Amino acid sequence: MVKITTVKTKPYTDQKPGTSGLRKRVTVFQQNQHYAENFIQSIISVVEPAERQAATLVVGGDGRFFMKDAIQLIVQIAAANGINHLVIGQNGIMSTPAVSCVIRKIKAVGGIILTASHNPGGPNGDFGIKYNISSGGPAPEGITNKIFEISKGLQEYHICPELKVDLSKIGKQTFELCIFKAFTVIFYIFLATELPLLMTHCLPLVVGPYVKKIVCEELGSPANSAVSCVPQEDFGGHHPDPNLTYAADLVKTMKGGEYDFGAAFDGDGDRNMVLGKHGFFVNPSDSVAVIAANITSIPYFQKTGVKGLARSMPTSGALDNVAKALQMHLYETPTGWKFFGNLMDAGKLSLCGEESFGTGSDHIREKDGLWAVLAWLSILATRKQSVEEIMKDHWQKYGRNFFTRYDYEEVDSDAANKMIKDLETAMFDPSFIGKKFSSGDKTYEVAVADNFAYTDPVDGSVSKNQGLRIIFADGSRIIFRLSGTGSAGATIRLYIDSYEKDPQKIYQDPQVMLAPLVDIALKVSQLREKTGRTAPTVIT
Repeated sequence: MVKITTVKTKPYTDQKPGTSGLRKRVTVFQQNQHYAENFIQSIISVVEPAERQAATLVVGGDGRFFMKDAIQLIVQIAAANGINHLVIGQNGIMSTPAVSCVIRKIKAVGGIILTASHNPGGPNGDFGIKYNISSGGPAPEGITNKIFEISKGLQEYHICPELKVDLSKIGKQTFELCIFKAFTVIFYIFLATELPLLMTHCLPLVVGPYVKKIVCEELGSPANSAVSCVPQEDFGGHHPDPNLTYAADLVKTMKGGEYDFGAAFDGDGDRNMVLGKHGFFVNPSDSVAVIAANITSIPYFQKTGVKGLARSMPTSGALDNVAKALQMHLYETPTGWKFFGNLMDAGKLSLCGEESFGTGSDHIREKDGLWAVLAWLSILATRKQSVEEIMKDHWQKYGRNFFTRYDYEEVDSDAANKMIKDLETAMFDPSFIGKKFSSGDKTYEVAVADNFAYTDPVDGSVSKNQGLRIIFADGSRIIFRLSGTGSAGATIRLYIDSYEKDPQKIYQDPQVMLAPLVDIALKVSQLREKTGRTAPTVIT
């Protein structure tokens, strides 16, 4: 008989979940007494006590350092609070899209995902705990605010400290508790055409087993085309963000010309990067636009039809061009997958994407990196063209949105906030509209200057302060946002988007084409002067 213990604790004031849960350095979770326990108890507490004895929670993560310790705590605290069933991936491994899928499939009350996604792992890296609701999507603001309020007043938590589960053992493990009915933990492994020569680069991440099963075993790609597929707690020392900077090994391999198609995934499997032969890079904003333009090539949409398209506000307007041409409804939302989820639940949205390497559809309520890659493979199989040929045909037909993102990571928070506040003050001066900015031989006139706000067409909720936008008369855009997905300091993201229809110019280097707008953005924001940062950490 497993005993339940009540532990006295003191609340922390910094456990406010962001759009992707609570992310902190591993050392914060390890060294602050009861820190993880407090937050887990706060999550469990949003499940009504009367519902817990019939409730199932799904638990999984990306295998990063501290995940297994956190899972044991979740098991112990969930049991002590009367949760009846937990469904956990073998060894705790389950990608974010897989957790979303399983929640929906088994009609769970929700799920807890242990990941910091594209943030570094290991003892000196980051850790995160995220709560997803019964739809399979990230908890909306109303729920995350409730979790935060509970955490700020928490005086005790309930735990079964003697309860231990074997994370490696597939099958059912049942425990008798002294108050509640039997507590059950079930462990699972969750894991057609002629394929082009394929190289998938997973880093030592959660996606590796899925790639080996689906791409290699099911679709017949050679075993050596899946690289770094054994999950490791520190991702093998690599940064788990699938971009040109952090997936440099894949880029180098693809430039050799041996492979026709390359793909990289992030820590928890929801982000993806697509490359063509000789390292041809597909910008994420273009990726979702190409999937939309070729949507009838994908079997899933042949069955379901297409209800609508959506992109996050900072994502380039490439998807807008497709939506207009195909007469599909397009939604522009703030950054955060929960906004897409609302539209999907209301039957308004089928395909969506974010410039931060996230693409997904309404089959689940998270972005899904492997799904996006399989969608590309369907398009390649249908069109029988290379990635580069498909992209160039797309630009000829729809025009090209030249797009780049500059990330300034771990900037001093006070300096970053002051820079944004000063910029907003300057933008909201009435004289700013109509103002002309020049760089080199290019001149741009300001048409719109605002802080993006979104009214959800489903529930009427309003989300303000979602990013500073300077939109010029020719449609070019400069956008600044402070990101909430880092664990230290602030991350300033600068986005530049410029549309070009001239067939003679659409194949130019994006960084060359966008250099005047980047120069203007840095001058108008005084980013270098106010943050001391002379260059971005990452350029996408």
